[in-house]
Amino acid sequence: MKPSILKAILVFALFSVTCIVNGQSKQSPVAEVRTTSSTKPFKILTNGKQITIQSKQNLSSLLVWTASGHRIVEEKELSTNSYSFRIPAKEKVFFIVIETKDGKRFTEKMGVK
Repeated sequence: MKPSILKAILVFALFSVTCIVNGQSKQSPVAEVRTTSSTKPFKILTNGKQITIQSKQNLSSLLVWTASGHRIVEEKELSTNSYSFRIPAKEKVFFIVIETKDGKRFTEKMGVK
């Protein structure tokens, strides 16, 4: 081979190695992920079929439906920090969506005996 071709291959190889070495990060991406435990600003209290939701912040809306898809409670424009209701269905699993006044939404899966 000609010396100019060998020099070109050598320069290309060195350039490639330099790019690969500089492209590697010093920390692994897994180490950069921070887990934050978000505490819920509400409590769900149950007493048989009576459900009470108590919140540290005012509630904006509340939606409760059964596992089969039937809506039990749909309240919008709430301005209270506590809401209580009775479950009329015989189902055991329910889903709750709570929205606070500052726009944060929380979902819960709940079971009743």
